Amino acid sequence: MKSDDHTLPTLRERYGERYRWLLLLSVMVGTMAAIMSSTIVNVAIPDMSQHFALGQERAQWVTSGFMAAMTVSMLTTPWLLARYGYRRTYSGCMWLLLVGGIVGGFANNFPLVLAARVAEGLAAGVVQPIPAIIILRAFEPHEQGRASGIFGMGVVLAPAIGPSIGGVLVDGFGWRSIFFMVVPFCLASLYLARRFVPITSPGGGAANPQGAGLDWRGLMLAGGGTLCLLNGLVELQGGTPATGMALLGVSTLLLLTFVWLQRRTLKARRRKPNEGVDPLMNLLLFNDRRFAMGSIVAFIYGIALFGSTYLLPVYMQMGLGLSASYVGTILLPAGLVLAATIAIVGRLADRQPTHRLVSIGLVLLAASFALMVSIDLSRPGQIIPLLITWAILGRIGLGFILPSLNIGAMRGLDRTFIPQGSSVINFLRMLGGAAGVSLCGIVLEWRVAAHGALLDTGTTSPQRMAAFNETFVMLAAICGLAIVAALKLRDK
Repeated sequence: MKSDDHTLPTLRERYGERYRWLLLLSVMVGTMAAIMSSTIVNVAIPDMSQHFALGQERAQWVTSGFMAAMTVSMLTTPWLLARYGYRRTYSGCMWLLLVGGIVGGFANNFPLVLAARVAEGLAAGVVQPIPAIIILRAFEPHEQGRASGIFGMGVVLAPAIGPSIGGVLVDGFGWRSIFFMVVPFCLASLYLARRFVPITSPGGGAANPQGAGLDWRGLMLAGGGTLCLLNGLVELQGGTPATGMALLGVSTLLLLTFVWLQRRTLKARRRKPNEGVDPLMNLLLFNDRRFAMGSIVAFIYGIALFGSTYLLPVYMQMGLGLSASYVGTILLPAGLVLAATIAIVGRLADRQPTHRLVSIGLVLLAASFALMVSIDLSRPGQIIPLLITWAILGRIGLGFILPSLNIGAMRGLDRTFIPQGSSVINFLRMLGGAAGVSLCGIVLEWRVAAHGALLDTGTTSPQRMAAFNETFVMLAAICGLAIVAALKLRDK
């Protein structure tokens, strides 16, 4: 079959009106694999910590290392799509994710597990901005909310069901088994990509392998700044405070230098369009007020979302003494409610203003964190019902935010800026997420030590519960900050 048979116009002609939905389904399966790989490992962290004799600080790098790699690689998505096209970029990421899952599952030492997680993070980062680009380019404005809702419903089903299956696998076969869960999703996505994902670039034209080069200096600055940020947060609690402050200072310097370099690269590119490299982050995007406010919400929301995704399974196992399989069962109803909420809110997003839906979601998410303090060890009969209720409340909040934020923040952008916009807003969300995972781990360790307790899988105690409660209150306060920015997403 000729390569021309898989250009965007040819595929549209072959499959007709249903093609945009087939394309969305194809990238949805791969995104499910990427998101599953980012969340499901949390169920196995206590078991993995015991296997490798790791402290909480080192164990959380299984999550933080993935997040750091995913965060930085998101900035490369527009360049990869323009240079190699949708299919080669997407399929390459699926192969990397597949190899990472297999290597991680068979690894016999912690550095190899960490390397596999970093490889998975690189693949997941490149993939995640692609669906929003497709939704904003392939669907009409009055269909974008519906498409985002259907896509979001499918994507959250994997991590909703994943922890339940993962918990059973961890109890029955050990932590290694959870790495293999991404394999069938990767294989399915590679098959669908071969049939439905075009070889063309986001503009609909042919990919240009001889196009502008990658901004390696910007990529190194962003990567170095992210790693120094994460290490600095860890050092503040588990190491030397002076070292932690120094790393945070270096992180700030690197990220400010990154912004300066992006401004300089943009000016040079505008003076000589056929020379140099494109900036990883086009700062012209922030001239749009909705995009600027959406970026702030995405960053703060990332801290709360990924911090809680790390914290909840650890809380249930180390705070309440529940087994991994039981944790997955408790989170399953909340995941199913989230999928249903996204489908409903997706339709509302075509008719209701973005700021209203996002603000409602953030209020519900903040409430779910704050209400965790109502769980009392002295009333064991109420623990499970309250856990399920507050988890469902938080997932309803997520259901209001997920289909609304990206689409609403980018609706005012020119079509040529959509790939960059999707990449940047996902980058900021994941930068917040990477910091949020470390922040939750640090605050939890700090409060556990302050209460004179230990963080292990032994018998729980009121002191340990108090430390978890204070960490949840911190997440609620962070959501409150995001609400202020969300209200400014209002259309002019």
